Amino acid sequence: MVDVQRTAFELIARENVRFVNLVFVDVLGIVKSVTVPAHRFRHCVEHGEWFDGSTLEGFARVLESDRYLRPDLSTLVVVPWERGENTTARVICDVYTPDGEPFGGDSRWVLRQQLQRAAEMGIQYIAGPEIEFFLFTTDTNNGLLPTPHDTAGYFDLSTDLAYQVRKEMVNALEGMGILVENSHHEAATGQHEIDFTYRDALRAADDTVTFKYVVRAVAQQHGLRASFLPKPIFGVQGSGMHVHQALIDAETGRNLFFDPEDEYQLSPLARHFIAGQLAHARGMCAILAPLVNSYKRLVPGFEAPSYVSWARINRSALIRVPQTRSGDPDETRIELRCPDPSCNPYLAFAVMLGAGLDGIERELPLQEPLEENIAGFEPALLAEHNVRPLPASLDEALRELQRDEVICEILGHEVLERFLAAKAIEWEEYRTQVTPWEIKRYLPDY
Repeated sequence: MVDVQRTAFELIARENVRFVNLVFVDVLGIVKSVTVPAHRFRHCVEHGEWFDGSTLEGFARVLESDRYLRPDLSTLVVVPWERGENTTARVICDVYTPDGEPFGGDSRWVLRQQLQRAAEMGIQYIAGPEIEFFLFTTDTNNGLLPTPHDTAGYFDLSTDLAYQVRKEMVNALEGMGILVENSHHEAATGQHEIDFTYRDALRAADDTVTFKYVVRAVAQQHGLRASFLPKPIFGVQGSGMHVHQALIDAETGRNLFFDPEDEYQLSPLARHFIAGQLAHARGMCAILAPLVNSYKRLVPGFEAPSYVSWARINRSALIRVPQTRSGDPDETRIELRCPDPSCNPYLAFAVMLGAGLDGIERELPLQEPLEENIAGFEPALLAEHNVRPLPASLDEALRELQRDEVICEILGHEVLERFLAAKAIEWEEYRTQVTPWEIKRYLPDY
């Protein structure tokens, strides 16, 4: 700990940092920040920085509002585009109560609890999200109309502004300690994807929070708006956040998912883990796809899952087992395809891990894979294969969440209560809206 502090303070001095952003997220995953002058940073490290939690969405009631931030010094980095006269660094923080205990409403702590549960089983959980997003112009209706900036398609090599902006995003991400694997244009016009390397899940969640912040900032510098809305445009692919996952032996570093004798190179432990995630897929969907808009992405026809199944080749499956080079244990992993980039990554990884561990602890059997297009199945065939649909709306997903005792326990009382309350308001506001589609569809005849 002393070495970590020394390294952090040396960075502040060496880079002539003038300000430090103390960053955390609320229950909904929205990034919040308190900025302190660099000369006060040592006090923050030693004593924490107090803030009023009652002002944040789903964070604390007025009568229990005092909270303080404790910086995780391993996340301290200089913000690349804020060097100069007012050089600024950023550090991600954990949230504590006045009596020095971790705050149960802190989603980062919720993930830590599940990682500790895995550690007690000798397991390390690693994750690698693939994050898709759109780049829109900001010259129409103050940027609120989703107008794509480019006209390229899937993996197209273009020479327009977005191609250059993506390179700057990669440079900024790597400048903040995120090792990028690749970037490319996605299937829809104006849609892009940047992938970064596997890391332990806490760092992967930190990276996801940083990723969205960096991508938005770089886009804004070029007069563009980066959007992580799951389905901003009707009739084209939405933006997902497919999450690659594996379990590693904490002592040896061996990939516990790998079994060379299995048809899919999956160990019994991997099969139990997949079975756990399938068993709790409907219950954790509200966390993984948390917006009203999320369920307009999870429909057939756009390579997004709408049923609870697993496969290797079928990209509409909820869980896919990517093909690997023969005999390479390090590449064996599973890919969960229903999360989208609007989710709180700490809560998302927590429920994903917790659901998988439940499958391991109960040794749940894994159903047979379905490589066929499930969207074409008749109801009787779906029932024959024991295939259930994912929730079709946020309202249904919230009801499924409340029924799933395992997922509720993973989230804890504080997070669950605040998440459900915030989302109930969101659903009610949506349910009572009169949309342009309704006016266009019904007004002429009624």
